[in-house]
Amino acid sequence: MSSHLIASSAHLASNRAPDLSEVEFGLMIAGHAFDRWTVRCMAAAGLPDLTATDVMVMHHVYHRQRGKKLADICFTLNVEDTHIVNYSLKKLERLGVVRGERNGKEVFYSATDEGAAFIKRYTEIREQCLIDGLEAGAGAGVEFNRQLAKALRALSGLYDQAARAATSL
Repeated sequence: MSSHLIASSAHLASNRAPDLSEVEFGLMIAGHAFDRWTVRCMAAAGLPDLTATDVMVMHHVYHRQRGKKLADICFTLNVEDTHIVNYSLKKLERLGVVRGERNGKEVFYSATDEGAAFIKRYTEIREQCLIDGLEAGAGAGVEFNRQLAKALRALSGLYDQAARAATSL
């Protein structure tokens, strides 16, 4: 077992994967920091009182500026409970930043012009607050970011598989 394990994750360390508990603790801390960042960035862009899920849903609905079905949004964002995403969509509709348009039996969600303006402002704030800091030396460069994104996708798959296995116990 590694002698430098973070105290609050040391109880999860095993001889088979001693450093995995550090990774998990880092993911928890990074996840909360990322959620806080997205919520505060969107508040600075002019949309306060959104949750991290609301912000994530809004970004995805805006992505590529074409309508998306609830099931597809959930699938892409890896959210099992459609009620969580549906609640965010309804909240965003009430705020006038997302609209749902019925096409047959399906509802397709897209960003309104007002929603697109908030996304544009979010992007500007992100550039100012996050990217400038990354370029000033806080980040490790393009290749590091690519490798990190690849590792996070791999971890997502690993944890999804483990969650399915735990369900059958």
